[in-house]
Amino acid sequence: MPHMLIFGMGYTSSRLAEQLRSNGWTVTGTRREASDGAIAFDDRPAVLAALADATHILSSVPPASDDSEPVLDQYGETIASASLQWSGYLSATGVYGDVDGAWVDESAPIGSGRRKARSKADPRWQALRDDMHVFRLPGIYGPGRSPLTRVRSGKARRVNMPGQVFSRIHVDDIVSAVIASFDGPAGVFNIADDLPAPQHEVIAYAARLLGMDVPPLQSLEEANLSQAALGFYEENRRITNGKAKRLLGWEPQYPDYKTGLTGLI
Repeated sequence: MPHMLIFGMGYTSSRLAEQLRSNGWTVTGTRREASDGAIAFDDRPAVLAALADATHILSSVPPASDDSEPVLDQYGETIASASLQWSGYLSATGVYGDVDGAWVDESAPIGSGRRKARSKADPRWQALRDDMHVFRLPGIYGPGRSPLTRVRSGKARRVNMPGQVFSRIHVDDIVSAVIASFDGPAGVFNIADDLPAPQHEVIAYAARLLGMDVPPLQSLEEANLSQAALGFYEENRRITNGKAKRLLGWEPQYPDYKTGLTGLI
């Protein structure tokens, strides 16, 4: 019986766990504190026991700082020597930095952007095991966490940044990519939809789907965004997904934001 150990039961990995369990898998997850059936990350005996029984492991835990990767720091040596059929890590396309809107594939250099800690953790995971699958993910959306949610709450802002585009991915397409990789080669894979698009177009489409007024276009200064949100506008890139399609046989169920948001409605 396949057994997946997931470090970090967050939004995406919880969705994966739900799908795997429905497929007959055993799934063990960790959280900062034991809750909802997950074990505490710092409960070393419990984590090591789960590792010894696991056939597959996945980490979705982000680095704590430039010099701290919690899973690798505490369990990396054990993971490296474990008898596994598959291993994986959820990284981010922020490792690529700003390329002025150009298309970026997995061969592009990393480390020039604001995601310095990710850029250090990503190659460490790649080097950990020969069967490692690293998934670089752009903005994630899905049930309860999407532009629809922000429009409904009245918090959506449409920022006018000519030439600025973002890639994104529906959470269920991440799940299907991870599952597709169980029978595919190890390596680094961009998991993104087929249509990078300006943020303001996505928000406008979400508002129309809901039958609500489209928020006005604003300058970056007028939008009064948080420091974290402002960071997204410092980088501009289009993410290619051809490698995952070719080598994993993966196809996104939601190839663009319109099909994705319509599906959520």
